[in-house]
Amino acid sequence: MFLPPDTVPDTYMELSDADLLDRMETGDLVIDPLDNPDLQIQPASIDVRLGNEFLKFNPQNVTAVNPVEDNPEDYMDRIVIDDDDSFIVHPGDFVLGSTVEWVEVPNDLIGFVNGRSTFGRLAIVIHATAGLLDPGWKGNVTLEISNLGCIPVELEPGMRIAQLTFTELKSECERPYGSGRGSKYQNQTGVQSARSDHATDSDIGMQSQLETPLKSETDGNEDGQGVQVDIEDIGLE
Repeated sequence: MFLPPDTVPDTYMELSDADLLDRMETGDLVIDPLDNPDLQIQPASIDVRLGNEFLKFNPQNVTAVNPVEDNPEDYMDRIVIDDDDSFIVHPGDFVLGSTVEWVEVPNDLIGFVNGRSTFGRLAIVIHATAGLLDPGWKGNVTLEISNLGCIPVELEPGMRIAQLTFTELKSECERPYGSGRGSKYQNQTGVQSARSDHATDSDIGMQSQLETPLKSETDGNEDGQGVQVDIEDIGLE
């Protein structure tokens, strides 16, 4: 249903090319280096390029990986190629790469990593599940690259391999991604493997770091009695 402009609700929105330029000019949204804005800035996204460093599992080194107890990088080979070289992703391969660009997301935006159509039509997937850039996040974007097709695909450093989109939140988040909430991937540089989930809320003293105490809510049950619900079970990023 079409709504006249003066009746459109004041909610979140996707940023257009003009919005992206404005936010980068003010400095709160950082994508650097942006060497060719005319080429990289799309109507509602920004193309980011592939770096020259990769992490690939070596199946001969491990029978299984426990994401809580193990350090997955112990079972991976780190591969660095020259800028004029190429990296071949074979059918069934899974490899971690990263963007050339350093990204900083302000507290009132949330970012999304998407593949480009050229690579999608070659059966190259750019992220497995972690396509979200939280408000406050900073770093090079790790790409979870896989080949779902039946032929090898050659990737070269500097290729525009992915695109970032950004959505404006209805309000600025109170607890952005970062050290204040024990975030594991803040300020990551280059390609970053999975980090073990050893820490718990009590390990990092999460509640003591909050500027305001966690709220409690009271819900009514069928008997009309109040049930106290403590909002304290917040998972780590």
